[in-house]
Amino acid sequence: MDYIKINPSDNVAVALTDLRAGEAVCGVTLQCDVPRGHKIVLQDLRAGENVIKYGFPIGHVTRDAAAGTMVDHSCIKTNLEGLLDYKYEPKISPLAPLGRNDKDALGGNGGDVISSDAEESFRGYRRADGQVGIRNQIWVIPTVGCVNGICEQIVARFKDEMPDQVRQDWESGVDAVVCFPHNYGCSQLGDDHRNTRTILADMVHHPNAGGVLVVSLGCENNQLDAFREIVGKVDESRVRMFVCQQVEDEVEYGLQQLREIYAVCSQDRRTEVPVSELRVGLKCGGSDGLSGITANPLLGVFSDWLVARGGTTVLTEVPEMFGAETILMNRCQDRATFDKTVSLINDFKAYFMRNDQPVYENPSPGNKAGGISTLEEKSLGCTQKCGSSLVRDVLRYGERLSVRGLNLLSAPGNDLVASTALAAAGCQVVLFTTGRGTPFGSFVPTMKISTNTPLAERKPAWIDFNAGVLAQDEEMEAVAARFTDYVLSVASGEPVNNEKHGIREIAIFKTGVTL
Repeated sequence: MDYIKINPSDNVAVALTDLRAGEAVCGVTLQCDVPRGHKIVLQDLRAGENVIKYGFPIGHVTRDAAAGTMVDHSCIKTNLEGLLDYKYEPKISPLAPLGRNDKDALGGNGGDVISSDAEESFRGYRRADGQVGIRNQIWVIPTVGCVNGICEQIVARFKDEMPDQVRQDWESGVDAVVCFPHNYGCSQLGDDHRNTRTILADMVHHPNAGGVLVVSLGCENNQLDAFREIVGKVDESRVRMFVCQQVEDEVEYGLQQLREIYAVCSQDRRTEVPVSELRVGLKCGGSDGLSGITANPLLGVFSDWLVARGGTTVLTEVPEMFGAETILMNRCQDRATFDKTVSLINDFKAYFMRNDQPVYENPSPGNKAGGISTLEEKSLGCTQKCGSSLVRDVLRYGERLSVRGLNLLSAPGNDLVASTALAAAGCQVVLFTTGRGTPFGSFVPTMKISTNTPLAERKPAWIDFNAGVLAQDEEMEAVAARFTDYVLSVASGEPVNNEKHGIREIAIFKTGVTL
């Protein structure tokens, strides 16, 4: 199939490959060449009429568009404007996930019921606090950007001293010692200061870290004593903190602390744990016209599969919910969760408006080049990543997971900021769909899933799994089964590309002034 009409009520089709003028699509003849991912008009549209995709309006045409022509961002305008009033109209349907051992998935009210014979598991690190990590790493975290260089020196010295001790070992030992530099921790006020301290404290408690070394300068806003209070109780054999201004040789002191942490963490071993312990972040970036047809629906199938077995998935990128937010709101488990979702959406709209920025002009140049024209179109594709499960909880930025099932998280669409927020919430891995490609990685494994096969073939060092085969007539059930197996293998230790290439970063959400 070279094209797809996603919903029977759609008045456009989407090219699954580059199409040429003169070809027939859904009974109409193409009047021009149409690149992969772009939309083809199936009936004459007059200026002002809605373009329907996924069964929903994604905007209106700004000029007449004849059947067989292509419509893109140059001739479509969003229908969204201003703030909206929302009404809770629950639409809860039984969850029917596809994929591995689908026979085990019981029907239920939106995925409450866990498989009665859930044999799926992975090999993870059970921590003393009950959490499960899928990596056993030592993280060196600066409280302030002023000591980034010191942290990097400590890690470099440690790796030089013990080159054979830190390795990619799926079953035991420490698989990485990583420094996470950032620009913050001082000269910040209000929410920015809280965001920095909260995200760094979340990292200290993350189960993928077998040990943590926190390095402070001593004169920054993010004072170590106050930070310790935010972090709370820790295992002091695994978590160490010190102030550079209070020791004679900060690199040598930090190196000794790292040696002692390593001695403990190197004894850790993987054990079999149920898949219900898996907490997965759902993210997309560099989307194209196939994102909502291949990779995002694949994540939706996986999300439903995991939730049905008692696991947890988290959807974020609030600006990319605009235009599709009522779909999520009507899947909220109760009125209280609905109210939190309304606040999630309206608070982010108010953030845009406070900064005198347009609320509904979100698609990036890469999105537009890939065939996405309006925010509605982007959001309708984006939200498919969370399948059909009930929304169980809504998290503020920096808040950690406390409820199993599908959660929504407040964070912007920016790839690194949002992925960092997902990891900080407690996700052990981020599943990241992309139609354009990106090499980045957050502080947890960041798996790239391509929406199209040419990207996977062109960038094998970036892409971990190719969902583009779904546009080449491979069945969803087979692809979902293969994808599920791969995710569980990664959870059991198999490194993804960002880990193989040592690409690990953090980015903290900044909203205010810098002193």
